[in-house]
Amino acid sequence: MSDYLTTRELAELLRLGERKVYDLASSGEIPCVRATGKLLFPRAEITAWLASSRTGPQVAEPPLPAIVAGSHDPLLDWAIRESGSGLATYYDGSFDGLTRLADRSAQAASLHIHEEDGFNAGSLRDRLGEAPVVLIEVARRQRGLLLAPDVVGIEGFGDLAGRRVVLRQSTAASQHLFLSELAAHDLSQEDLQTPAPCARTEEDMAIALQGGKGEVGFGLGAMAKLYRLGFVPTHSERVDLAIWRRAAFDAPMQALLSFLRSDRFAARADEMGSYDLTHAGQIHHNGASG
Repeated sequence: MSDYLTTRELAELLRLGERKVYDLASSGEIPCVRATGKLLFPRAEITAWLASSRTGPQVAEPPLPAIVAGSHDPLLDWAIRESGSGLATYYDGSFDGLTRLADRSAQAASLHIHEEDGFNAGSLRDRLGEAPVVLIEVARRQRGLLLAPDVVGIEGFGDLAGRRVVLRQSTAASQHLFLSELAAHDLSQEDLQTPAPCARTEEDMAIALQGGKGEVGFGLGAMAKLYRLGFVPTHSERVDLAIWRRAAFDAPMQALLSFLRSDRFAARADEMGSYDLTHAGQIHHNGASG
């Protein structure tokens, strides 16, 4: 399902003629964007616009499932368990996390999406508009090329042609970044040997490399230390937790957020290595509606 509605789709949704939709857009009464001369309507913002126009008694929204979706981060994953929050996890990449956040099948998502001017906030706004979601920094971390034991001759992306490379799934932000780096070095996925299946989490990739199923993968520096792998750092990135605001004050999420401020969490980050908690807890987006 597209994040944007066409004029015809919105007209069908509102049971109006397309001419009336054009009039609403021209008068600024309805959220819209203009791209290449075409009107598009952000689905999330239209939903919020309709909700703001309702009358009558407010009906309580159904509770959000106590699930953290999105990207797998080994430090955050440990914290969810150790905090005693009772939160469940479903890791299938940052972009899958955004989808689950938008359709309310998760109350939070871990994200690390590289953007031209930062991380995560633009992608979150594109997907959910100004929905009442808060984006809180968990940590900054090192990403790069993880090397299986005894692998030599790889110092950067330009050395990957013909190598056995463990990939991530298409919904993982790291896979998107990896493919863009390949393109920048005049390479594509077809230039690599890519053992199947792909690694669904950062830990899956490290285990695959340690077991000799590949020579190299685009993973986290923290995994190198834990699994005794070589590591060529290439990127510093920010991992954030996007949380529906109404779930942020519930006991499970409060337990996790409190633990993220604890000395135990800081000690674990130091032990794992490749993490920086200098700006942990900083809010990078706070949706206005709701």
